[in-house]
Amino acid sequence: MIPYMIIKVDTDIELKQLERSDSADIFKTIDNQREYLGKWLPFVEFTREISDTEMFVHSVVNASEERFEYVFVIRKCNEFVGLIGFKDTDKQNKKTEIGYWLSEKYQKQGIVTKSVNKLCDFAFNQEGINRIQIKCAVGNIPSKNIPIKLGFKLEGIERQGELLTGGYFTDLEIYSKLKSD
Repeated sequence: MIPYMIIKVDTDIELKQLERSDSADIFKTIDNQREYLGKWLPFVEFTREISDTEMFVHSVVNASEERFEYVFVIRKCNEFVGLIGFKDTDKQNKKTEIGYWLSEKYQKQGIVTKSVNKLCDFAFNQEGINRIQIKCAVGNIPSKNIPIKLGFKLEGIERQGELLTGGYFTDLEIYSKLKSD
């Protein structure tokens, strides 16, 4: 059984493990910020009804132990502001990827930078991870500034690595950090 997690980032910010009850906050944020979030997040286009979000949350919450990935809602002063979590974790090779998104009105406050830093600490020191990567669309400056600030190294470009809204591919910058860095 996976223990329920809350990670305190600072006095105002916490990462709370995703629960079914978070579906409404997530969907409402996506639905109210389609243009802003949809520019870089392909799933926005396919999140049309609350049931779409509920299916995503269900897939995370009810994943088998082998497929389980920690996904957290980011809360500031107990208000939902975004999502962050691990994806495509390779337990055998002790590596994972961190993905995140943040509501527009909470941008430029250091929330995701602090949250990624805490999640790296959790991954390296509690989950036994050796390598973490972050992928950012070329041109998504706010997103790529996060791994840069946290000492991740740019490894290269994944050409046409993600299909964005509107049916066009974008290149992805791949950043990584090792436990030994």
